[in-house]
Amino acid sequence: MTTLIRSLFLFAVLLLAACEGKAPLYQEQGYVFGTLVEVSVYGETDQLAKQAVREVMQEFQRLHDMLHAWQASELSEMNAGFAQGESAAISSELVTILHDVTKLSEQSQGLFNPAIGGLVKLWGFHADEFSPVQPDEKLIAEWVAAKPMMSDMSIVNGRAESKNKFVQIDLGGYAKGYALDRASALMRKLGIKNALINIGGNILALGKHGERAWQVGIQHPRKSGALATLALKDGEAIGTSGDYQRYFMLGSVRYCHLINPDSGYPMQGVQSVTVLTRGARAGVLSDVASKPVFIAGAPNWITAAKKMNVSEAMLVDGQGEVHLTAAMQKRLEFTDKFIRSKVEP
Repeated sequence: MTTLIRSLFLFAVLLLAACEGKAPLYQEQGYVFGTLVEVSVYGETDQLAKQAVREVMQEFQRLHDMLHAWQASELSEMNAGFAQGESAAISSELVTILHDVTKLSEQSQGLFNPAIGGLVKLWGFHADEFSPVQPDEKLIAEWVAAKPMMSDMSIVNGRAESKNKFVQIDLGGYAKGYALDRASALMRKLGIKNALINIGGNILALGKHGERAWQVGIQHPRKSGALATLALKDGEAIGTSGDYQRYFMLGSVRYCHLINPDSGYPMQGVQSVTVLTRGARAGVLSDVASKPVFIAGAPNWITAAKKMNVSEAMLVDGQGEVHLTAAMQKRLEFTDKFIRSKVEP
């Protein structure tokens, strides 16, 4: 487990250790979806807290086994069928997920495009370790010309097929958010009122941490520690997409896993994007919405955020300048009082 991931969690649960009084705070960590996950339950008996966390962790592992893009999974079997021009039988849950993903991709006007899993693989990001090698330009051009999109896929009577053999679904920008919403539903069903669920920096809050809201931090994209902190309220989620977790350096150029579907190349000029969401689908939206905002880049990020119905968002550009909406500014407290920031409508 990398030092970066550990650092991310240190600040994602900022101030969590400062429990108020003697009310119980139960915490458990695991490793799934290729990242560290941590679940914290406040104010419940150990027995109930342990039961809730156990069920949540089991659910995370189930989703990991179903949605993994390159290891053996229901999703990877479907992708293998697409590559051969064949249809694949899929579960009703995966049918629902793929319909939802398609709608979200259309809402983003293709900037969130899980159908480009083949490009993600071509760049070497379907692996735990990344080699600093740029793919052949002709292969990149071939994938871009094929224009794989979610709309190329159809599902009839529980069987999925694609008219475009280049469609390879990668749900890396959706699965963590979906898992957050599933965990929230499980917790509430068990009667858990106060909890914080953290999947690699995608965080969802239930209730409070004692008398105050859950205090969380947003990882600085270029330094150890938090860029900013905020109080996360009941039912809210926060999600960050950055170029500092899954990336490699080739010379002085950083290549991250967030690929522009129009160019076929990893996005440049953005260090991180953070969005704040709420409601029944807060988890999914916190995971998905940050991707089109990141791909849109500094000139067009506000437009992309509006398309995803996100009013609280922040972008750190390639020079380290912070761009944020007025609504997001009200929620954040920056750790560096002298940070360069620009508030946009």
